[in-house]
Amino acid sequence: MTHKHQLLLAYYGDDFTGSTDALEFLNRYGIKTILFLEPPTAEQLDSYDNLQAIGVAGFTRSMPPDDMEAILLPAFTILKSLEAQHVHYKVCSTFDSSPAIGSIGRAIDTGVKVFNALFVPLLVAAPALGRYCLFGNLFAKLGIGSQGQVYRLDRHPSMSRHPVTPADESDLRIHLSNQTNKKAGLLDVLKLNHSFEQASSELQYLIEEGNEVILIDGMNEAHLTLAGQLMDSYASEAQPLFSVGSSGVEMALGNYWKSQQKIPTITKWPKVEAVDAILVISGSCSPVTSRQIKTAFDHGFLNIAIDTAALASCNNIDDLIVPYINEATAYIKSGQSVIIHTSLGSDDARISETQHVLAQKGLNQQGILTHTAQLYGNTLGRIANGILEKAPVTRMVIAGGDTSSFAARALEIEAVEMVAPLWSGAPLCKAHAPGKAVHNLEVNIKGGQVGDDNYFLTVLKGKHYQS
Repeated sequence: MTHKHQLLLAYYGDDFTGSTDALEFLNRYGIKTILFLEPPTAEQLDSYDNLQAIGVAGFTRSMPPDDMEAILLPAFTILKSLEAQHVHYKVCSTFDSSPAIGSIGRAIDTGVKVFNALFVPLLVAAPALGRYCLFGNLFAKLGIGSQGQVYRLDRHPSMSRHPVTPADESDLRIHLSNQTNKKAGLLDVLKLNHSFEQASSELQYLIEEGNEVILIDGMNEAHLTLAGQLMDSYASEAQPLFSVGSSGVEMALGNYWKSQQKIPTITKWPKVEAVDAILVISGSCSPVTSRQIKTAFDHGFLNIAIDTAALASCNNIDDLIVPYINEATAYIKSGQSVIIHTSLGSDDARISETQHVLAQKGLNQQGILTHTAQLYGNTLGRIANGILEKAPVTRMVIAGGDTSSFAARALEIEAVEMVAPLWSGAPLCKAHAPGKAVHNLEVNIKGGQVGDDNYFLTVLKGKHYQS
């Protein structure tokens, strides 16, 4: 592919919310980045100036392995053709995956085929997000941008109960061994307390021992900087380094590049001003999002609950969504913020009712979970599109890691560009969708674990960041 940009990094995100997380951290380092919803053409790239990195917001986190490979093989091939020094498969910082859904092992296997990788660095730690890896075990704070307690992953109140990929193992090497046959080694936290030369020698030893995947621990920014230096030492335009991990990869490389004065650093961002009303569409069942929704209701946001059992039963979604569109449009025109949601937490009765309907249609448990992510995301996106065509919305939130990618595609978003930080891991963006209702709208894409209880109030009232 011939284009005018010299890219430092290209990444493929396994869902939309995680992809905007990486987008934010790259832009925070002054690396001009655009996030596309499909691998970009040369013409699309050349319509933007001064690009240094690009991302693709995928939805492989909610797909079975064979379907993942069918998507990732051509996507990785395109990203390789961009001649970026690094190509990163971006996963959730809580390593959401299983052998049946969102298999990170299958993504690694596919990436190795395309990039002929000597080894695959695996970096999941992201201290800025409350994600820590110690002797191969992942620990996560409850919530991102909150004061939540840190838990080992398999004891995490939310992730251990995730409806699609519940965490039952905190050692990421063991977790990954159920998804790939590739041998995984560990560059542990003790080695990261040494010099670059010593850590590099240990990394080389692990490679020579036949480890095809090497997990890198991380507890603090110094560990990430060293990880970034180690990774960058194996990367070039001629042989891009294929890596897997959270936005800790972007943080690690950004820290190192900044230390080498290879990139500028943006220190000031525009103030996020208050708006009269916002539209929120939520497919999240996280307890964090549940508290945020209830707090918003307590402060005047209006409640529109999707009848998900009826949605699963109906043959014509268009008939079902019209009343929701009309109700929300009327509210927003009167200056009131609206939250349209498919659940209010994992104990919402709609979840079991909908699962019962889909089970009667012959879907097994895994099929139900996969189907609902697509059904809810597509439906929420179509409802939002109907509202945007009628109501004066200037800012909206899409909440839910598994559903957001489908919602964004239903809105026909081509790409998003960061406007300013809002919450760590969930920046305010501008949507690019020429000719569509969402074009130039301010969009915030939120994962289930992101933010404190006042999240939606902050999106409404604005925030001034200097970081």
